[in-house]
Amino acid sequence: MTMPIFPIVKLGLSATLTSLLLAALCLPACAADEPEAPKGAAVTVLTAAKSCFWDIVEVSGILTPKEEVSIRPDRPGLRVAEVLVDAGETVTAGQILARLTPPEGGSLQVQATVAGLISASTAVVGTIASGKGEALFSIIPRSEFDFIGQVPTRDLPKLKVDQAVKIKVIGTGELDGKVRRIGATVEPNSQLGQVTVSITSARRLMSNAYARAMIKTGESCGIAVPLTAILYGTGGTVVQVVRRQRVEARRVEVGLMSAGRVEIREGLAEGDVVVARAGALLREGDPVRPVAASAGPK
Repeated sequence: MTMPIFPIVKLGLSATLTSLLLAALCLPACAADEPEAPKGAAVTVLTAAKSCFWDIVEVSGILTPKEEVSIRPDRPGLRVAEVLVDAGETVTAGQILARLTPPEGGSLQVQATVAGLISASTAVVGTIASGKGEALFSIIPRSEFDFIGQVPTRDLPKLKVDQAVKIKVIGTGELDGKVRRIGATVEPNSQLGQVTVSITSARRLMSNAYARAMIKTGESCGIAVPLTAILYGTGGTVVQVVRRQRVEARRVEVGLMSAGRVEIREGLAEGDVVVARAGALLREGDPVRPVAASAGPK
C-alpha cells in the first residue's frame, strides 16, 4: 500500500526556503539603505562670522597738571599769620588762601587768582613769605590734567590729534581724554616718543599718578575666528576648514586681534565651518565628525 504525500508539508518547507532566499538577496540592498556609521575623530567646529575690530595703541605714563599758577605776595618781608587752605583742596577765584602781616603792622590777604586745585603749599604760620622766593601756593587751573605717555616708535605714525582715549588710573577708574599733542622727537636709547592727552574729568586727580591709556587708532570689520583656530607655520598662517566631513587646510591672511579673536582678511568666507581648536594631529583630507561648539555665557 502506497503512503500518501501530504501537500501541507511541501508547502511549509517551500515557504521557509523562500524566506531564507529573500533574506539573503536583501542583505546588500538593505544595508545600503541604512545610514553609514560616522568615521574619523570628533572635532569641535564653529561657523566663521563677521565681526568688528579696533586697532588700539596701549600707552603707559603719568598724570601732570595741564598748567600751574604760582601764588606769591607782591612784596618781601611778610610773615604768614594764618593759612586757610591746604594742598588738595579746590578753591574759587578770589578765595582767601592766607593772611600775612607786614613789619609795620596790619594784615594782607593772599587770594587765589584762578579757580582750581591747590597742588602744593609751602605756607606755614610764622614763616616769612617772599615775592621772589618759593611760591606760597600752586594752583592747577580748572583742575585740568594731562596724561603724558611713552609710545613705541612703530605706533607713533598711527596717532593723530583729537583721537579718543580711555585712561585707567589706579584708585580713580576710567577717564575720557583726547590726544592733544604728539612729540616730534624720539628718545634715542628707549626709542619711545611722547604723546600728550587732555583729560576730561570732574574727579579729583593727583599729580604724577601712574596711568595706562588705550588710544583707538582705527577700525576694521570682517570675518573673525578665535585665535585657537589659527595655525602658524613655515608655510604661512592656516585655518583648518571642514568640508564634506574632511579637513581642508586653508591659507589665510590675518589682521587685527581683540579679546581672543582675530580678523581674517583673506582666505575665509562667512559661513565656512572651521575647526575651533586647530592642531597638528589633523592633516589635509582627514575624515572627521564635526561637533558644533556650544555657545558660551554672554
